[in-house]
Amino acid sequence: MTRRRVTLADVARAAGVSRTTASLVLSDRGTELRISEASQQRVRQVASELGYRPNILSADLRRGSSRTIGFISDTIATSQLAGDMIKGALDHAHREGYLLFIGETEGDLAEEERLVQTMLDRQVDAVVIASMFTRERPIPAGVRDRSVVLLNALPDEAGAVTAIIPDEYDAGRRAAELLLAAGHTRIHLLGAGPDRDQVAPQTVAGRERLAGILDALTDAGIEPASGRMCKVWLPEDGWKATADLIASGARGEAIITFNDRLAFGAYQALQEVGLRVPDDFSLVSFDDHQLAGWLHPGLTTFAIPHYELGRRAIQYLLKGDDDDAVAAVERIEMPLRARGSVAPVGGAAGVDRGVTPGERMRPPRVGRPVSARASRGTAET
Repeated sequence: MTRRRVTLADVARAAGVSRTTASLVLSDRGTELRISEASQQRVRQVASELGYRPNILSADLRRGSSRTIGFISDTIATSQLAGDMIKGALDHAHREGYLLFIGETEGDLAEEERLVQTMLDRQVDAVVIASMFTRERPIPAGVRDRSVVLLNALPDEAGAVTAIIPDEYDAGRRAAELLLAAGHTRIHLLGAGPDRDQVAPQTVAGRERLAGILDALTDAGIEPASGRMCKVWLPEDGWKATADLIASGARGEAIITFNDRLAFGAYQALQEVGLRVPDDFSLVSFDDHQLAGWLHPGLTTFAIPHYELGRRAIQYLLKGDDDDAVAAVERIEMPLRARGSVAPVGGAAGVDRGVTPGERMRPPRVGRPVSARASRGTAET
């Protein structure tokens, strides 16, 4: 049998005071309103003995806040790749005394509308609309007049709401600059390019990474050695594109893959013909997939800052900083994970190589890559 919750009326009755007096004492206003010390002590003692817990939600709502935030995503909660986005949001919400209501839509827009309405009915203070992959998306009905932020997504109409995304453009520039600093002037693009319009549709990450790469190369006075656009960024696509590159006779050059899954396929295609990273090709990528450090050698890649993205979304909604003028689109830097896949031109040692777990325990050679069914068939990261 479920025990009945002790109410404020129960405390007042047991302490022999009015409900108003009990409420004032338990909200620390007894002395202010000249309630005797004896009465205050009796009310607190009775509340403790009965196990009274105040109705925090009711009190917060009277102050105009439920101290809850809705977090609605497509597949983040059920994915192993971006769970830190939720962890970052949870940690900051808890630190500020807020709860997070998490809902998952599996990409179903009707389910998203239902979850939005359900959370608004529960009077959440704000809503995070999060995406597994950086993309453009419409704003759900019902949240336009509420405090809302898009996480890892851009609104399909400029200025509709604030968006917080990884700084893909900056990462693209730095990827090209890393190879240029190692002396590479022949850089092949695998996943998009070589022209700015050669990128899969609705691929925000691809579009911005490509723009950053091309701008860095233009500043250096060179053009991409080649580009191979892939509509889908899975290992088998990386394998095929790299096999085509090898067949062209390229050697001793550099490759930028537009995500780590493409890089996995590139590693395998090179290995199958007896070529090695970074001796025969330097390679830089994006995402910092869980397996990137277990390749041989480890893959140098720019990480998506999942934890920081989630943390910053909650911080923005709670106005946890002193910046009153947050940009309509806020970009979070993607940190470099320098491993062993880049070598200077003419040298065999990788840049910041070190010994990674993947180099100590090299995985067995396998045949052609299998389809990554868990990696949804899009060109997004």
